[in-house]
Amino acid sequence: MENKTYVELQVPDSSAMNAYISLPETTDGKKLGIIVVQEAFGVNSHIKRVTDKFAAEGYVAIAPEFFHRTAPSGFQGDYNNFDSVAPHIQGLTNQHLADDLKAAYEWLISQDNVDPERIFCVGYCMGGRAAFIANTALPLKAAVSYYGGRMDSALDLVKNIHGKHLFFWGGLDKHIPKEQIDRVTQAMTDAGKDYVNVVFSKADHGFNSDDRSSFNAAASSEAWTLTFQFLKNA
Repeated sequence: MENKTYVELQVPDSSAMNAYISLPETTDGKKLGIIVVQEAFGVNSHIKRVTDKFAAEGYVAIAPEFFHRTAPSGFQGDYNNFDSVAPHIQGLTNQHLADDLKAAYEWLISQDNVDPERIFCVGYCMGGRAAFIANTALPLKAAVSYYGGRMDSALDLVKNIHGKHLFFWGGLDKHIPKEQIDRVTQAMTDAGKDYVNVVFSKADHGFNSDDRSSFNAAASSEAWTLTFQFLKNA
């Protein structure tokens, strides 16, 4: 298999789902596996770069195209036109997310070079909530959510969290009020789950995406460092 390619995954009661794959250069030993979950704008150039960055750190990384039910393969929304992606987000249920995440997880554990006990998930924006759902539905070692919107809509699942969870938020994010963050962390605390919560006070929604006007280089750099360390220690 080429180091950067696509695979087609079968999802129950749905169309086939394409996923971008990025593999580490080294082939020795068992690798860590990670599911990279897109923002609301599809598996675009930014998400592919994120996936490649995990591969460069030794992960077998897979980024599924979650809009496969409502959009053509390769769909990418416009950061400046949320209306272009709204119908696809609205057509994606928590069950759809769980089914798609399971398909990506099963692909990872089927790979001979992946350690099935060391599977992770990271998600951004819409994907932040998906990473949270993944941690409730799959036996993950750990998961990371970057500025996950509407995550409090899935708090009834918190009792099912499997692995440690790292949350990143932007203090200037008007899409995710502090009250929503507090509900998430309180639910994790009440359920006795292992988590880390990080708020970058001067960062906005989408601070990790270097294709967005809200990109914050300092917050992104710190978040990457914390992410790699968190996953390493999980």
